[in-house]
Amino acid sequence: MSKPYSGIALILSLLTSSVAFAQYATDALRYSEINQTGTARFQALGGNHAAIGGDASSIYGNPAGLGFYSRSEFTFSPAVTIAGTSASYLGNTDKQSSSLFNIPQASIVFASQPGFQRKWKRSSFGVSFSRQQSFQNGYLYGGRNNNSAYIDNVLENVNNANPPYTIKELEDGLQNNPGGNPVANSIPVAYYQMYLINPTSASGPPFTAIDGQSVVDQSGDFTSKGATSQWTFAYAGNLNDKFYLGGNVGFSRIKYEYSSRFSDDYINSPALTYIDQFEDFTVRGTGFNASLGAIYKINPMFQIGGTLISPTFSAIKETYSQSVAAGFVGGKVKDADGNLITPPYTSLPISPNDFEYTLIGPIRGNLGGTVFFQNKGFLTATIEYAGYSGMRARTSFLDATGNQDFKDNTKADVKDTFRNTVNFRLGGEIRAKIFRARIGGAYISDPYLDRTDGIDRSKLLFSAGVGVRNDRFFVDLTGTFATYKSAYTPYYLNDPKNFASVEIKNRPVNVMLTGGVFF
Repeated sequence: MSKPYSGIALILSLLTSSVAFAQYATDALRYSEINQTGTARFQALGGNHAAIGGDASSIYGNPAGLGFYSRSEFTFSPAVTIAGTSASYLGNTDKQSSSLFNIPQASIVFASQPGFQRKWKRSSFGVSFSRQQSFQNGYLYGGRNNNSAYIDNVLENVNNANPPYTIKELEDGLQNNPGGNPVANSIPVAYYQMYLINPTSASGPPFTAIDGQSVVDQSGDFTSKGATSQWTFAYAGNLNDKFYLGGNVGFSRIKYEYSSRFSDDYINSPALTYIDQFEDFTVRGTGFNASLGAIYKINPMFQIGGTLISPTFSAIKETYSQSVAAGFVGGKVKDADGNLITPPYTSLPISPNDFEYTLIGPIRGNLGGTVFFQNKGFLTATIEYAGYSGMRARTSFLDATGNQDFKDNTKADVKDTFRNTVNFRLGGEIRAKIFRARIGGAYISDPYLDRTDGIDRSKLLFSAGVGVRNDRFFVDLTGTFATYKSAYTPYYLNDPKNFASVEIKNRPVNVMLTGGVFF
């Protein structure tokens, strides 16, 4: 599909479907969430960044923490992530797990020599690579549906379209691509060309389904991968070993892909054996943000700190493609005259849709405090704010009217879907000579305003770790366990009683090792 045609098709779909706007609002949240970042040490502390320094995590956490450095340092952190899911659909539950080796953190910090005769005692400059969010996920689901099938969704969209679909439109919507292979420009065109929906009048509407009565066994799978990563450059200074001030600039990269399949296997249908839907989605994006942080040491036992983080401004390019496949009883289908014929197509791809837009993420902030118990350890806590209702998206990919509609409607949908949240983190470290033991936890609030599906999407994170540190190097090992729920709806119908959602219980585990050397 060429870009101009793709843009027209997209805006038409946006103007006729509130679900499309909800999808872009959901995308905005996906690329903006941050659950747990940092070195193994900071992840073991529950991801606390606000009021503790002297760690490479400060580069992209609270940059003021770089002001605690008295010597230069290099760190490197490999990790293994195990994504476990349990998906419930129509009374059945399926479990799946996958593992991924990755490098979520690497950094270098250059510390200046202390200036004993100056108020600004020292300064540090740091550069880091960090993974802000992982998109690794996958689940299977299935169950028997006595009320509907995916074809009912297609039929409702076709019959409710304004202006109505015509036979000519559905005939002209099938063209050959440059390779000479047939490609439909929409799902309704593919269903019409495959005799899955059929006209009842000379002009076309209302359309009927080839089989709208039979019970179906539904199944599906979803697999996603990718991450939001960031290169961050930070600088901080130390005033009289009391006040630490720092700032950073981050350059982010979004890489996200998913593939999904949804199948209706027909039970005792006179016409169909199955209909399969396939989707592939690819996203690439780049962005930037900035932070300003401060830490104040009230006395040797207590210090406070906070960070203000700008929205991330991202430019995003996406490609969405679909295809449909169907099986017919006896390999035959009835034509308009009721005669059994060999269907002209048993599968058709849909023209891929390319789209480009810019995303403004939420503004963030945090405040925290740390209590030290001499050289035996400390406790640290953080309160975080994320302004999800302020997320915005805009595009110049369409015509003037389409661009404005996309901006206005996405803004309205974000406000109707999400709320600003407050998250809480708590962690502690115990020290015994060169050995360290740590434990932490975090509560990530549900950003959704509406819970009509009954799902609380808040997240709980639990972490623990150990470490060894001497004058030349350190090694830290941490495990983080998260638990939260999400949902996926394969298709929507006008009557909510006739379709179902997949309830997904997510149980990812991340094991991370950080090694560092001083120089």
